[in-house]
Amino acid sequence: MSYTSVLGGRHHRFDTLARLLAAASPERSGDRLAGLAAASERERVAARWALADVPLAQFLAEPLIPYESDDVTRLILDTHDTAAFAPVAGLTVGEFREWLLSPGADAGALAALAPGLTPEMVAAVSKLMGNADLVAVARKVRVVTAFRSTIGLPGRLATRLQPNHPTDDPAGVAAALLDGLLLGSGDAVIGINPATDSPKAVRDLLELLDGVIQRYAIPAQSCVLCHVTTSVDLMSRGAPVDLVFQSVAGTQAANASFGVTLGLLDEAYEAALALRRGTVGRNVMYFETGQGSALSAGAHHGVDQQTVEARAYAVARRYDPLLVNTVVGFIGPEYLYDGRQILRAALEDHFCGKLLGLPMGLDICYTNHADADDDDIATMLTMLGVAGASFVICTPGGDDIMLNYQSASYHDALYLREVLGLRPAPEFEAWLESIGLLDDRGAIRDAAGGHPLTAIGRELAA
Repeated sequence: MSYTSVLGGRHHRFDTLARLLAAASPERSGDRLAGLAAASERERVAARWALADVPLAQFLAEPLIPYESDDVTRLILDTHDTAAFAPVAGLTVGEFREWLLSPGADAGALAALAPGLTPEMVAAVSKLMGNADLVAVARKVRVVTAFRSTIGLPGRLATRLQPNHPTDDPAGVAAALLDGLLLGSGDAVIGINPATDSPKAVRDLLELLDGVIQRYAIPAQSCVLCHVTTSVDLMSRGAPVDLVFQSVAGTQAANASFGVTLGLLDEAYEAALALRRGTVGRNVMYFETGQGSALSAGAHHGVDQQTVEARAYAVARRYDPLLVNTVVGFIGPEYLYDGRQILRAALEDHFCGKLLGLPMGLDICYTNHADADDDDIATMLTMLGVAGASFVICTPGGDDIMLNYQSASYHDALYLREVLGLRPAPEFEAWLESIGLLDDRGAIRDAAGGHPLTAIGRELAA
């Protein structure tokens, strides 16, 4: 089926729904690299006019990637909830945008609708929305998950404490861990990207983190971001695995490039549930995604990178995860060239994930060869805080010395909590109060001069 529009007396024709979506996307270097971007701003506007008139139901009738050849497509269509979809089934993409921005699209209505939406529908409507629209709608959505802390409650902002080290040195990890805890970080997860995926190295890190959490009764969960096969093996050997991590993408071929299948994720999910390590909830999965991953693997099937990214959220949704974050600037300027493109992608990903019912957070970041700087981090952090992100990733000083990229810092999270009146997860906040780290205003107290938490650093360094 082809799609047409007339703009300025000129007819524009788009041969497929995938081509229409690509042409309607805001400018980004990845779509330009893939040969999918609109040829001009005129063509982009024409595509958006045409897209606005496409019925939402068309995305069920015209899969972008064939059902027979892609298990993510099969997952999307086979699990689609027609009853949940019914309230918007007669709308076009443009009408859906108007409804989302209306008072009738409140938190309850959006939560009920989520199982009836497909990734392609939410990606399509996002292409018709300005940045402020994406913030306004995402802010209305609340997705609450829990393990040892509860993530996503109104008025709360959780953080991932990321104590990476180039050699996984325990003293280095301990220093970064202590830094984060003293600055009130870690309620989403204490998560380490290991320097190696060897089972022994991963287990050593898991035991280090679990020892700290158990000894100091910290209501937080740990995760070492190894491959899912390593987690499955370690769980079978009795390692203290809280959350199972995996990077996922929006096509079967892209997931295969990560060494992942839906069957493997099913196995890991069931194994983690069986451990019953959570105290206030049973959300046991942690997923990361990022625009451009399918293109970098040559597995995008001619679909624009933002729509493929949204399809990854269908994979994540299958497993009721505790956390999902998009590492929007990490893949590099080949896919998101500068701060403006990274910001737009961050707002799109957060919006799409939340509409699909996911607990969305972000690694607000950029690589050192991107056209971006720390002011872009501050802008993105502020806008995503207003949009109601469930959590953000924080690194010591905003500089990850193992992965060599720039991210938000523990201090940045304190800034966001202060200016927006946000607080940590309730269980973690109570723990911070119990050890005297919060003052009467709920702000982080200066811990210089022998705070009890400094014992963690001394103990692990030894």
